[in-house]
Amino acid sequence: MHMRDQVGLYWTEARYDVLALLRSPGFYLPSLLFPTVFYAFFGILLVTDDAARMTLFVGYACFALIGPAMFNFAIYVASDRQQGWLILKSLTPMPTSAYVIAKLVSSLLFSLVAFILIALLALFYGDIQLLAGQWLLLLLVLLLGSLPFALLGLLIGLHSHERAAPIWVNLLYLPLSLLGGLWLPLTLLPETLQHLAWALPTYHLAQIGMAVVTTDYSLSLFYHIAYLVSLTLLLWLAAGYYFPRRALAQA
Repeated sequence: MHMRDQVGLYWTEARYDVLALLRSPGFYLPSLLFPTVFYAFFGILLVTDDAARMTLFVGYACFALIGPAMFNFAIYVASDRQQGWLILKSLTPMPTSAYVIAKLVSSLLFSLVAFILIALLALFYGDIQLLAGQWLLLLLVLLLGSLPFALLGLLIGLHSHERAAPIWVNLLYLPLSLLGGLWLPLTLLPETLQHLAWALPTYHLAQIGMAVVTTDYSLSLFYHIAYLVSLTLLLWLAAGYYFPRRALAQA
């Protein structure tokens, strides 16, 4: 197959995946509105301290971006597997990677929309002032930082019944967000839970985001990056191992 044909195949798969999500308001409305409303109330209306405003802006931006990645992969991979679509796709000339990349593209697209909504609120109502380069770098960092969460969603989808997948995602997504300091400053949590945050990917993603908005590129930044890169590689290996074994299993 020529390179142009391969690119066309990947493009077609991604386009149809995006269209399928656009026809699923039950997915995109909560994914986009839930973080936006949360940020409006708890990151803007109820906050007066400038430092807390910036911390919560970054936290809710992280919260908004990782949601579509986790839910899109978990719910729709579980559904496609349960209904036999992955078996059908395996019988076509389409490479397996096209399915995964299409899901990733659609997830990143909705994550981009979620970021724009949060950014508009922050800019016009949250008194968040950043340089254009900082906005773009923050967006890039958070999009890349959503990759391990997408892979986590993929693993959930490969191992869950389609009705159980949303439950498993929420059992991870919400505690990771709270305990990782995305909803409120970690200093408001008990000391034991503050130490627990160091083991959570949400915490490290938020710290990288804070480094962008504060331009504080200290040595600790490399630790946060190394953590997320290592986790992404680990989850990638796990997904590569389980996908061919679980994708064709309907149970």
